Amino acid sequence: MTRRDVLATAAAPLLAAESPRKPNFVVVMTDDQGSADLGCYGARDLKTPHIDALAASGARFTNWYSNAPVCAPSRAALMTGRYPARAGVPGNGAELKPSQRTTASLLKPAGYATALIGKWHLGSTRETVPNAHGFDYFYGFLPGCVDFYSHRYYWGEGGSGPNRQVNFHSLFRDREEIFEDGEYLTTRITEEACGFIRRSAHQPFFLTVTYNAPHYPMHAPREYMERFPGMEPERRTYAAMLAAVDDGVGAIRRALSQQGLLDDTLVFFIADNGATTEPRAGLNQQPATAGSNGRYRGFKFSLFDGGMHVPGIMNWPGRIPAGQTVSEVAMTMDILPTVCKAAGAAIPADHAVDGSDILPVAAAKAKSPHDGIFWANGQQLAIRRGDWKLVLNGNPYGRTPEDKRPLTGDGAVFLSDLSRDTGETTNLRREHPAIVDDMTSRIHAWREASGQ
Repeated sequence: MTRRDVLATAAAPLLAAESPRKPNFVVVMTDDQGSADLGCYGARDLKTPHIDALAASGARFTNWYSNAPVCAPSRAALMTGRYPARAGVPGNGAELKPSQRTTASLLKPAGYATALIGKWHLGSTRETVPNAHGFDYFYGFLPGCVDFYSHRYYWGEGGSGPNRQVNFHSLFRDREEIFEDGEYLTTRITEEACGFIRRSAHQPFFLTVTYNAPHYPMHAPREYMERFPGMEPERRTYAAMLAAVDDGVGAIRRALSQQGLLDDTLVFFIADNGATTEPRAGLNQQPATAGSNGRYRGFKFSLFDGGMHVPGIMNWPGRIPAGQTVSEVAMTMDILPTVCKAAGAAIPADHAVDGSDILPVAAAKAKSPHDGIFWANGQQLAIRRGDWKLVLNGNPYGRTPEDKRPLTGDGAVFLSDLSRDTGETTNLRREHPAIVDDMTSRIHAWREASGQ
């Protein structure tokens, strides 16, 4: 052995110790949150200081879109980096098949600890639960919603025959059903997320925290309700539920800081879709009024922007400059390729993704990687390309009977210039027929390519 070999061998432990740690990733997703329902997105009656601070110290996107206006397909896009149909989950009720690759399954070979804490909604069989999709640890529930205190699903008895579903309990730690009756689920999700951070601080980790707030049932502890005295009852409960989530974001960031991991962690904050008008989220069987999508037309289930134009925040101290407002277009499916690129984890050739790495957009003011983005929900189809947005067979899913019906006549082909009309109020299809034809062709080509 030469002197150079001896020196190299002696230096190897030092070099290993000095090698940079792989980044951690935390994805926080809320459920049925209005696009305007954060202080940093314009809300003046809510109190979300921790999420506002996350935005102020990172990048706040003003054109972040969910991949669907409803829960399960938007989550499938988050998990797979694919449009929902390509992921095999075009709507609620479908399961994420074992053949689909997830961010968690792609990061595990790179040495990552992985966890999902909260709502899953992508399958309840042994082959489709989170532990079967690359997550080392799971704490949460499997259906679309549960009671915040009993952790039971109460919304299946409206059907008949084989569609009728009895009420059932759903709270799990990994594959084992557990019972924590009386514990407020938002608080428990936060506690479990912080516990995972502490346990995993010795290695890189990927943590997905999927709060079920402010999705119905509308439940909040007294201490959170008392933060909003005098507020209209529906909005008050909604505000209290979001305040509990906001405290959770604060606790997660404190846990990262206490472990010395804040600068090593890329945090995303997103929502799965826009606010809902469903009567079961309201009072007295009337359409819900608590959530606000601000200037955007439409609500949950709609392919007008209110259905899927959601908050989007990226925070990574030292990598993403603070105080940014990013107007470039991004989508939830971009999270998987962004995370894999930052982690140095390869995406297999047999798992073609539709998303793109958007860290340069947040960190270096790069342009959006998307030439066009697409949606499908039932008969509704939509595309955004630049400032142009086309909605076919759109339904606003609003709060009046007239606003809950599919548009007909000229309205069934609705073209908007979002640079001048963010509320999609003026139909320009007659003024720009060539643009309508081009975008319609692109929608149908996308639909065929993605298996929609």
